[in-house]
Amino acid sequence: MTNNAATLEIYRRWLPHWRLTGGVYFVTWRLHPEQTELAPVERDVIVSALHHFAGKRYEFLALVVMPNHVHVLVKPHDGFALQGIVHSWKSFTAYRLQREFGRIRSVWQDEYFDRIVRDEAEFLEKANYIFTNPAKVFGDQEYPWVWVKILEEAGTEARPTGTEARPTSTEAPVSKGTDRS
Repeated sequence: MTNNAATLEIYRRWLPHWRLTGGVYFVTWRLHPEQTELAPVERDVIVSALHHFAGKRYEFLALVVMPNHVHVLVKPHDGFALQGIVHSWKSFTAYRLQREFGRIRSVWQDEYFDRIVRDEAEFLEKANYIFTNPAKVFGDQEYPWVWVKILEEAGTEARPTGTEARPTSTEAPVSKGTDRS
């Protein structure tokens, strides 16, 4: 599908994956069902790995590493496909978790879920979801494995304790060029 703003491509593994040139994506992947929950030090390794190529291959807009899954809002840079970025995150973090913490077999489930963020309202919905996800599990405890760029840029602490203000507006880059629901 082509229009004057962007090109939409579709490819399929177990799940269909839609790719929009210049798109922002909400991405989720989960631990393999045979794995135990991620320890805090393992979550530190994952956050560090996710930030490694930020600014070079992609722009991070938000992320949270939960005990059994990861959510990110990300915008790949030109020339870097989302599937390659996610593959590198999952393979590198699996290698580190196996080598440094003795995890065996598959660390992550094979597939991941991704969704093109269509407008600012959806961007804010996904950023809020990422920001508040830890509070749903841990209540008001501080959770250091969450980061939301628009809060950092606004000078607001980007780590929720479950009761802090949530993102309400932004000039975030959102995907345009398709009306696919």
